[in-house]
Amino acid sequence: MDPFDGLCVSETLDQVSASLRVTPVSAEVASYLDTRDKLSHLRERFHVPTISDLPPSDLSLVDGSRECIYLVGNSLGLQPKMASQYIEEEMEKWAKTGVHGHTAGSRPWAWAEDNLEELMANVVGAKAEEVALMNGLTVNLHLLMLSFYKPTAARHKILLEDKAFPSDHYAVESQIRLRGFDPKESMLMISPRPGEDTLRTEDILSLIEKEGDSIAVVMFSGVQYYTGQLFNMAAITQAGHKKGCYVGFDCAHAAGNAELKLHDWGVDFACWCSYKYINSGAGGLAGAFIHEKHNDTIKAALIGWWGHDLKTRFQMNNELDLLPGVNGFRLSNQPVLLVCPLQASLEVFNMTTMAALRRKSLLLTGYLEYLVRFHFSSDAARPDKPSVHIITPSDPQQRGCQLSLSFSVHIRKVFQQLEKRGVACDMREPSVLRIAPVPLYNSFTDVHRFIDTLRSAITAASESEEREISTMI
Repeated sequence: MDPFDGLCVSETLDQVSASLRVTPVSAEVASYLDTRDKLSHLRERFHVPTISDLPPSDLSLVDGSRECIYLVGNSLGLQPKMASQYIEEEMEKWAKTGVHGHTAGSRPWAWAEDNLEELMANVVGAKAEEVALMNGLTVNLHLLMLSFYKPTAARHKILLEDKAFPSDHYAVESQIRLRGFDPKESMLMISPRPGEDTLRTEDILSLIEKEGDSIAVVMFSGVQYYTGQLFNMAAITQAGHKKGCYVGFDCAHAAGNAELKLHDWGVDFACWCSYKYINSGAGGLAGAFIHEKHNDTIKAALIGWWGHDLKTRFQMNNELDLLPGVNGFRLSNQPVLLVCPLQASLEVFNMTTMAALRRKSLLLTGYLEYLVRFHFSSDAARPDKPSVHIITPSDPQQRGCQLSLSFSVHIRKVFQQLEKRGVACDMREPSVLRIAPVPLYNSFTDVHRFIDTLRSAITAASESEEREISTMI
């Protein structure tokens, strides 16, 4: 059987375990899945730290020579092995050729990022001419909002999810103030229903239908950073357009994670960072998208030299020949040292497809969910047993690779115990660990090792808490 053929995860695990004559939660199942993973070779393209390399590791608890359990690509992706070589090439070119590097070599500095736009477009489901690589995420969001947010007395609201990532919240708030409106009146935020962790698609669409005549821009994230919810971007876009709204997305947690189709869905604009799932390094070069349908109607509010057509850019006659679409939003030449690691990563993405990565991701994250529920579900017969609640939607179509786990025991202690044992993951206040098995380089064995380590970490955290209580008594 092919375990990646689309069966539900539990059926897949039952069939594999039956063929191996082991339980579905055994390490042998993880090994079997890894041997049949056609994308497993991509891991070799990245540097995976050893446990001893990670500062919090306690080598009295774990073998430091092993590769760490890296499940935090939703915060910072692993380093592509070719990144340092490409950076060194540019440093050497600078040292040996000086200013001639602007127009010489495999990535001339004057247009180095142009060579990557098609690769990036493939990742986000766009045309190459709809994508620009520039700046950081929030800078790009501001540039896009300056052109797409055109408030009037009747239509001035921006719809976003409550608890959006702070940079999105602040950007929206400041754009509203910049246009002379009051964020208290113009920020329309939607929250989950009482007692629920995530938003229902029908509630989002209903709010757009109800308030749409007063909404200028629908501005959602593609994947919600805290809960891991993947929004139905196609449905939200369609609903927004029906009411005359522009629709944009912050795809920081979606690009390189979910299979996006920004062009086909008709999304008006989008932006994303590249240092999470796209592995370009901290503060890496960000991306922006504007649908080609706006080429003749939406122009940049702020103009820079790099928005001028390359064919006439260096004539320096100060007669603007603005590039159409998103490329007209570019302001300055891009730092080539940021282009290098982005190129290294996008070349790995180009060895596969987002459809293939998504196929693996559904099984990989489903496997994580299966093991979490098996080992850590609450038990009415044992109310004192530590348990884990998954706040990310159980529907695979409503999530990317991340699962957000909420714990019945003190989360910080669990997190510290995981870090001591060589797990790299992410803690978010007040009560969530975000665990992201990235299909580009994570394995099923990584997931199984994590679950084993989590069991040890929860036990150690509980014992530590008991000792503290006894000491207080």
